[in-house]
Amino acid sequence: MPFKKYKKDSEYSYALGITLTFELLKFKPEDVLRVYVHSKINKNENFNKLLELCKNTNTEVIYSDKPFNVLSEKENTFVIGVFKKFDSELERNKSHIVLVNPSNAGNIGTIMRSALGFGINNMAIIRPAVDIFEPKAVRASMGALFSMNIRYFESFDEYLNTYKTCKIDDKDIDRELYPFMLKAKISAYELKPEGTFSLIFGNEATGLPDEFLEIGTPVIIPISNKIDSLNLPIAASIALYQAGKNV
Repeated sequence: MPFKKYKKDSEYSYALGITLTFELLKFKPEDVLRVYVHSKINKNENFNKLLELCKNTNTEVIYSDKPFNVLSEKENTFVIGVFKKFDSELERNKSHIVLVNPSNAGNIGTIMRSALGFGINNMAIIRPAVDIFEPKAVRASMGALFSMNIRYFESFDEYLNTYKTCKIDDKDIDRELYPFMLKAKISAYELKPEGTFSLIFGNEATGLPDEFLEIGTPVIIPISNKIDSLNLPIAASIALYQAGKNV
């Protein structure tokens, strides 16, 4: 397989670094194509663990510096895991985080990590949106990508039509919807989900359009008048924490 810079239409992507490659091998071994190792790698205990994991998953290890010259912009990257891009379905009876038109690869990776840290491993993404397999997103997720269920939708209506209800004790229950918006009246401090919920966030620059004020229970994160807003990963992390502690 030739190595070349990642493109959105590529069939595979890259985990740049030994930590990401560990996560890839542990959680998505069936999608790993091969692992490249740089000649300058420190052959310490972590390196030996990597080789053992590759052996256990029947993953080919190739010692070559050439891929690093093409694929990595960081000089301290000595391992690259190459993996097939994968599809996943959201769990209907679990809570979700929904990102409407996210545009920043680093942000979406950071949100994946926060979501996983607060116990939510289902993410819906409404197009147009950034590519979750962009290596910058993979790196920012610190491997959380490989433990998440992520699905793209062409519109929020498509998401809602698919996951509006969940089944609890053999009964169809409406999913609780919480759009986070500056025009909302309910404070995040009052957020106390009683069942399965979706936390909904808009684009980094524009947030959610006003039509989301008519959806579910819109929520605002109170901040001082010294700033106009929080960045998306911080807002999402606060919401994930607040919602999770009340479940």
